[in-house]
Amino acid sequence: MAGPILVSGASGQLGQRVLHHLLHTYSVPGGDIIAATRTPDALRALVDLGVTVRRADFDDVASLDTAFAGAERLLLISTDRIDRPGDRLLQHQTAVAIAEQCSVRYLVYTSMPDPTNSPLLFAPDHEGTEAAIAASAVPTWTILRNNPFFETVYCSGQSAISTGRWPSAAGNGRIAYIARDDVARAAAHALVNPSKAKVTLTLTGSESYSYREVADILSRTIGTPISVQDVSIEGLINGLVASGQSATLAHIRASIETAVGVGGLSRITDDFRRLTGSDPQRLESWVRQSIDHLALRAA
Repeated sequence: MAGPILVSGASGQLGQRVLHHLLHTYSVPGGDIIAATRTPDALRALVDLGVTVRRADFDDVASLDTAFAGAERLLLISTDRIDRPGDRLLQHQTAVAIAEQCSVRYLVYTSMPDPTNSPLLFAPDHEGTEAAIAASAVPTWTILRNNPFFETVYCSGQSAISTGRWPSAAGNGRIAYIARDDVARAAAHALVNPSKAKVTLTLTGSESYSYREVADILSRTIGTPISVQDVSIEGLINGLVASGQSATLAHIRASIETAVGVGGLSRITDDFRRLTGSDPQRLESWVRQSIDHLALRAA
């Protein structure tokens, strides 16, 4: 399969890493890549590499129609609209419909593990998007069900470093974290090597961790003790709201802890290795490399 590759959400953190891997890991010519984003100016430097940068706003159907024109392969990165129930699903359904109209031949979508049975409040967005893709006329597709990124450690890790306390309602639940960059590489690989069938893969790390184990890794790396403190779901929500988080996002965060607690994010697969031919990065390695960026230095 030849023809232009389009990356949606191209100025986001995942999108930019996908573009990096397309250009530098898989040596895709810039002229074969379309980067679609709400903020084209953010990707101005890519124009010098031959990449076509187009405006694409998922709330503006006309912009999607223009952005998707001529693309043969599409990476649909799930949008960040998680705080308004139903909005993200509508955005995705619109994008899938436009992909059909523009005769996209192959679609890759970034989903989440087992969205049908998940307590995560945003799981229906992914379940509905997967259903829209399956029902579409797009000939082939790959669903990448991505486990939480290492970068989600930011959410609790930085606060835990400063306070020494990590409130959690997940009990002994475990997460098979994976690096954002590994997911980006997998997506780029899928775009460069399109599946001839309709495939669903679950991308995870090679190990799973409880929050206590993550806290221990952080503690050993930076030399500052961190203690995970068990709280109820209600206590977690109240604490998040008291710290300034909106009630909506606090409930979403709490639903993640519920999913972790029931084992919904603990499954380990070898799909990343089967897709890319390499092993995913380990959490310990990522923490060591990320200390400066995360400001996780011992006082």
